[in-house]
Amino acid sequence: MSTEPMNVQSPPPEVVYARELAFLALYDPGPRPPGWRLTPRAVVTFVVGSRGETLRLPKGTRPPEDIPLALEITEKYVGERALVERCVVTLAGERGLLLVGEPGTAKSMLSELLAAGVCGTSALTVQGTAGTQEEALRYSWNYALLLARGPCPEALVASPVLTAMRTGALARIEEVTRCLPEVQDALISLMSDRRLQIPEFTGETAVEPARPGFNVIATANLRDRGVSEMSAALKRRFNFETVPPIAEASREVALVRRQATSALARVGEPLAVDDAVIEALVTAFRDLRNGRTAEGHVVEKPATVMSVAEAVSVAAALGLQRAYFPQSDPASLLPGYLLGVVEKDDPKDRGRLLAYWDGPVKRRSEGAGNLPPEKVALWKKLLDLRGVLEGLA
Repeated sequence: MSTEPMNVQSPPPEVVYARELAFLALYDPGPRPPGWRLTPRAVVTFVVGSRGETLRLPKGTRPPEDIPLALEITEKYVGERALVERCVVTLAGERGLLLVGEPGTAKSMLSELLAAGVCGTSALTVQGTAGTQEEALRYSWNYALLLARGPCPEALVASPVLTAMRTGALARIEEVTRCLPEVQDALISLMSDRRLQIPEFTGETAVEPARPGFNVIATANLRDRGVSEMSAALKRRFNFETVPPIAEASREVALVRRQATSALARVGEPLAVDDAVIEALVTAFRDLRNGRTAEGHVVEKPATVMSVAEAVSVAAALGLQRAYFPQSDPASLLPGYLLGVVEKDDPKDRGRLLAYWDGPVKRRSEGAGNLPPEKVALWKKLLDLRGVLEGLA
């Protein structure tokens, strides 16, 4: 794998933040759970950042040339530190961790960051689907070798979970409730006994024991938990943590701008979208997601999930259109992109968005909420674009 983040579209966190991980390994030399690369405290700092503080290595530490003596750790997951601490304690106690929440609440990103901090790799991943087979959680075979030599260690193809057991790493299972129940239940003995039986082998090779550090992080969308409900036995192997949407509007605005800026940077362009437009975008998403505006007015929630990830996608789209079509006005484009998000699940959501325009957008255009004049002007401009939502413009 290339260690240059810009060589690929979406490098894993252990590549993007390799310097931070190496720094934190030296910064906190305290006790580590068996098999861990960092201390639990350093893992939490890696995920949530040092909150503006510049950390300094202990006196006498002589780091490699590419590792600085002092470094500010960037915030990667925007959320409660207490949630991250509970996740880390769960993993340190060798309990499975299940992250649940609405789509787009950064469950997968959080699991990636935890895996990168704990074991140095987030790549041991199984994507759960209705077509995922039990072999994806256990092992399969190289059938050419199997036919030529019979069942032997060389013919066995390890799953990401088995590889994690062998190396003492974290295995990540995305959308575990999309897997069929009989596939999910393959995890029960792995997580209870911490070993995998291979009946095709005999003797010592018939059992693969997990090395220290092995554990499982799974994710599940709240909207999909009923697709293939987990058995009570499997649930007992996990600690559940609900990952909520970002609570503070200002932090969500900052995250959307940061992520959209990164998306534009990958194509070599700046994010030429005014802060006021980004703020209006996030405000609309939060209002429709919560079913209530910041001023306390009730709005009808659309069927689709107005996630932060979708807001980032719209902000990046506004920036890309401005970059490739310089005459474009991001504020004028916002209603059309917003409609594209809202109508994904139910055509009737167009009416709900129009009602939002006739309610909160209209009130803000009239100065409600003690908005400054420049923001009132922006909401007035958005109100005038109502015809876009009706397909009249």
